[in-house]
Parts: sequence; structure tokens; C-alpha cells
Amino acid sequence: MTETLPMAGAPANVNLAGLSKNDYRGAPTTLCQGCGHNSISNQIVTALYEMNIVPENVVKFSGIGCSSKSPTYFLNRSFGFNSLHGRMPSIATGALFGDQRLKGIGVSGDGDSASIGMGQFKHIMRRNVNMVYIVENNGVYGLTKGQFSATAEKGLSLKKQGENPYMPIDICMEALVSNATFVARSFAGNPKQVKELLKAALSHDGIALLDIISPCVTFNNQVNAYHSYAWGKDHEEPLHEISYIAPRNEIMLENEMAEGEVREVAMHDGSYVILKNLEKGYDTSSRIEAMRVMEEAQRNAWMLTGLLYLDTSKPNLTSIYNLVDTPLNRLTEADLRPAPETIDRVNALMF
Repeated sequence: MTETLPMAGAPANVNLAGLSKNDYRGAPTTLCQGCGHNSISNQIVTALYEMNIVPENVVKFSGIGCSSKSPTYFLNRSFGFNSLHGRMPSIATGALFGDQRLKGIGVSGDGDSASIGMGQFKHIMRRNVNMVYIVENNGVYGLTKGQFSATAEKGLSLKKQGENPYMPIDICMEALVSNATFVARSFAGNPKQVKELLKAALSHDGIALLDIISPCVTFNNQVNAYHSYAWGKDHEEPLHEISYIAPRNEIMLENEMAEGEVREVAMHDGSYVILKNLEKGYDTSSRIEAMRVMEEAQRNAWMLTGLLYLDTSKPNLTSIYNLVDTPLNRLTEADLRPAPETIDRVNALMF
């Protein structure tokens, strides 16, 4: 990603790319006042500004739903594509093949990803597409008057909807069993953690899934609902304190983490996520441990937040193909069209 130093005489309130925070904002929100989605958009703006990422080097994707309106509210200098319901992953995959230099940010919802889009969600996870995939999870279809979504807890009672009889889908579990290489959960009411996880996700080489519980203030606002602000504040169980720091040379800790120990986990590009362990040696590189803590949290009605799983060893999707350095969407007809003598040789071999 392009980084430039600010020009001489530039205002003091610009980052290393020479941009102000306003350069990362979007249009005014039309979502309900107090919606958690707005808080997430604000943290996306802050994370990108603090990381000195040029907006034109980012491409935005979304599907359908309240959450999928969110990309309008950040990065108005970035190209965006609002796709069909549940079809954002295939659009994102194609676009990031077109120009592998770009970083993708996809914003989806629990309905968009966990219901109609579950098939595409699973495949973009296993293919390790190089993008940040944010699920703004509120347990309801807020754009169509508050029906239960696939992540709503069993027994939830909502006005005009009755009681939900079904067990919920856990977005993080689905990502983990689909071999995603970065899996994290946060709460829109914890903006500092959201921002730090976003920074870590943006520096990850591969798919980075962020399941962010984002309360709906209109249709799912009961204090005992698992997606409400009150329940989230009372039941949030952080796995660790997490901070992001810029790339630098540092010795990595190799021993098993002890309780209260701090460890730096290297990202693919040389940046680091700093973990402070609050449990008995929680290991973010263990899929088995991630499944265990999520299962335990589900049994105890805890909202487990933090970086649940990280794997930096797997190549992202475009890197496993022998692509040329020039982005595919910049290739001309002369670059793509075989020469007549080449066609003649191919035909001779066939016939």
C-alpha cells in the first residue's frame, strides 16, 4: 500500500500519507440513531487513518441489509460495489483477482452471510481471499422489520415475531471450520477493541473474519437479548488485551504463554499483534483451543471477544496462481491475445 510523507507546510493533523481524517469519511449515515453499525464505521475510518492507508488502495464490498449500507459512510474516495443479497463474496473474489494490489473490505450482516449467503461465506473463507470480512451481527433483519436472523438465540421473543425455536449459527465457528486464517469477535460497544482488531485484520495476508455484535436499537433492544448493549456490556469476556503496532524488528517469544504474559504475534507483512493473556496460556494458533473456548462461551452465555484464531502460514488466494505483476484489469488486448503463430502451433498440435 502506498505511503508518502506529508508535504512541507502541510497541516499538523494529517497522517504519514498526507491525509486528514476527513479524507477517510463517507456520506452522512441514514441508519437509526444509536445503531452499532455507525460505531463500526467510525472505527474503520480511524483504523485506516492511523495506519496511513491511502483510500484509493482499498475497495469496498457489501450485499443487502442495514449492514450493507455501511460502506457508504466511510471511504468516499474508495471504489465500492453493493451486490445482491448474500452474493458479496463472489463479487469480492472476482474484483480482488482483477487487481491483487488492492485491499478489500467487505461489510455484511448476519442475514446476508448466515442465511442466504452461507454457501458463499463458507467458500470465501476456505479460499483465503485477501480481504477483511466484517459481519455486523444484530440477530435480526433490521431492514425488513425485525424478523429473526440465523444468529438469533433460541428462545428470543420479539414483538410481532413470537419466540425463536431454533439454535443460532455461530459466525466464528463457521469461519473456523471453513479454515479461515484470521477469526475474531468484538462488540460495537467496545470501540477500542474494534479498532485494534481492524488494524490487525487489515495487516493480515488472507481472509480476516470479524464478527462484531452490533445491537439493533429498533427491533432487538430488549436488555436480556444477546445482541443488546446491556447484555453485551454485562457478559463480554475478553480473551486478551489487544493492540496493534507498526512494523519493526522485534524478537518473538517462543515459550508457551503464561498467565498475564504479553506476546507479539507476527503478521505476514512484518507487523505485529500484541496479545496480553488473561487466561491460562490461550494460544491463538490452535484451532482446537479456539473451538474449545467458543464452545465453553456458548454453554455459559458469555460473549467471548478478541482474536480467536490466527494462521499466517497459508498463502492467500491470488498468490497461489501464477499471475503477472500487472493487474489483470490493466492488461490490454495485445497482452491477452495470442499471436497468430501461437494459434497456428496450438491448432497443429490438436489436428
